[in-house]
Amino acid sequence: MTPERFAKGMTFDDYVKFIGSPENLAREGFDVRRFALCKPRIDWSGYLRDRQAGARLSEDQAAAIKWLASQPGGPAKVAVIAEDWSSDCRRDLPYLARLAEAGGLDLRIFLRDGDAMHRQGLPEPGASPNADLVREYANEKNGQKFATVPVAVFFDRDFTELYRYIEYPAIYHKDRVLAALRRAKPGEGREIGTLLESPFFDVWARAGVAEIISALHERLVTT
Repeated sequence: MTPERFAKGMTFDDYVKFIGSPENLAREGFDVRRFALCKPRIDWSGYLRDRQAGARLSEDQAAAIKWLASQPGGPAKVAVIAEDWSSDCRRDLPYLARLAEAGGLDLRIFLRDGDAMHRQGLPEPGASPNADLVREYANEKNGQKFATVPVAVFFDRDFTELYRYIEYPAIYHKDRVLAALRRAKPGEGREIGTLLESPFFDVWARAGVAEIISALHERLVTT
């Protein structure tokens, strides 16, 4: 990551405006309730504005990120790779915006996909405007790399990477939970949709914030 590349990302407000734009809605997306690709996309801009308005850090989380940001070599920049069709992004982005706001961090958001939704592995170089970042900050599991979203990469003022948050907090065993819901009623997205509207959505978002703050603290005190 370079200052020039980082500056090309969108602020959270710019991102929310883009989500509701004809340009974004014309891109291929995903409908979790039907487990199917959709085009035009669902407009999630109002939903994200409402979630950001309701997102709150605890007093200790706000104090912790302020302290971390004030330290030499502390976090100063956050680059997020996201897509609005992702429920993980809709869960975490409003809280990441609040975290950046509380710590005075510069947050920029980069789209993962081009006009078509990327489906498997990593995009080829040049396949989308941010394919280079998607490849650089890919998720890796069992020796394979994936273009997972969200990815939030925290940097110091010199763009030294401090920590990389990927997809969901460790306490949320997403694959196990969703597999159990799918087994309950095969082919239906209703149960998962209900889960995404439940209080657990914010429980996991706050767990992600706690995980990030703890990881940044560990990085600062152990290096």
